[in-house]
Amino acid sequence: MLTHMTFLRKTLITLLPLFFTPAVWATHVSEGKVPEETGLQVKVIADELFLPWAIDWLPDGNAILTEKRGTLRLLRDGQLSGPFDFPVEVTSGGSGGITRGQGGLMDVAVCPNYRRTGWIYFSFSSGDSKANRTELARARLEGEQLVDFEPLWRNPDDKRSGQHFGSRILFLPDNTLLLSIGDGGNPPVSLDGDDIRKQAQNPGTAFGKVFRLNPDGSIPGDNPSFQGSAIPGLWTYGHRNIQGIHRDPETGDIWANEHGAFRGDELNLLQPGQNFGWPAATYSRNYGTRSKISRVTELEGTIDPQLVWMSTHAPSGLRVYRGTEFPEWNGAILSGGLITRDVRVIQHAHHPDKIKESSIPIGKRVRDVRLGPDGGLYVLTDSQSGQLLRILPK
Repeated sequence: MLTHMTFLRKTLITLLPLFFTPAVWATHVSEGKVPEETGLQVKVIADELFLPWAIDWLPDGNAILTEKRGTLRLLRDGQLSGPFDFPVEVTSGGSGGITRGQGGLMDVAVCPNYRRTGWIYFSFSSGDSKANRTELARARLEGEQLVDFEPLWRNPDDKRSGQHFGSRILFLPDNTLLLSIGDGGNPPVSLDGDDIRKQAQNPGTAFGKVFRLNPDGSIPGDNPSFQGSAIPGLWTYGHRNIQGIHRDPETGDIWANEHGAFRGDELNLLQPGQNFGWPAATYSRNYGTRSKISRVTELEGTIDPQLVWMSTHAPSGLRVYRGTEFPEWNGAILSGGLITRDVRVIQHAHHPDKIKESSIPIGKRVRDVRLGPDGGLYVLTDSQSGQLLRILPK
């Protein structure tokens, strides 16, 4: 017998397309190899990092890095500290240790008013292979230790999968923050007896969403409204697994890249209150059978991606380039690739019919892409002997 909550969830998924007006955008489809950027050099800043996931800078110019296993490192004056522990246990979500699943200690974001508050924000996964979820917390740094640890938000629904946790943190100019949450996993992972990925179309759950929260984890009063019983904090939905998000400091546009299934990775221009289609409209196919996940790539009431990668990019880490070392990239989207092992430079992203895409070859899985306070372009590589690299012109 269906519980009341199960009935509500399935009803919302069925009726949702009726509540929205059409928004059909052109999409640029990227296939095959793209030209490589030349005239670059790659400098190793730090190495022997264990599955690094993210980096951010403190106001004093030093940096804090997360490692997937639940440890942190500090980079002070070019010297890397030893690992020190996150205050609570993290899990990969999969069986067989922290290296097996996709979870762990993930993103880090230094609060914009850090000099006054001292807060640093973290996303991480907790639980085990049978019941796990994504969480958000904050803490303060004392030497090589985190103190005043404060949980802020957690996915209220547990999942039985080591896949698709998200999760990136982005502070906005009004001091609220965005947090991306993955759709929960691939079939046969389920929720309420149905594929869990379908929950990305259900505003009543956290899976496949972006949330907007106050810095203390409470819900802003001016968040967008949604039809039906939407989960508090909801900002956008219809996502598979966003692992890169950034706000263009000049235009205010918010860009996100997200993993598809078999092919169909996406670059999206986010708009609050909107549905981005997954899995009701997608270019992706199922793993194994290569069958279509949806019969359509466009759907009335959803926002189309600006760019779709049909040669798997596996995007993770994204920045809008606003710097002086590479003036020809001004305003370009930089998207790190776990499978392509490069950083894609996407120019004219607002105009899919004019998009120009090139590659900065790294040769290793790229987990994060950041711009440092010195204006430099930095890349984190994803391995048990990961590196922090700086990309420079020759």
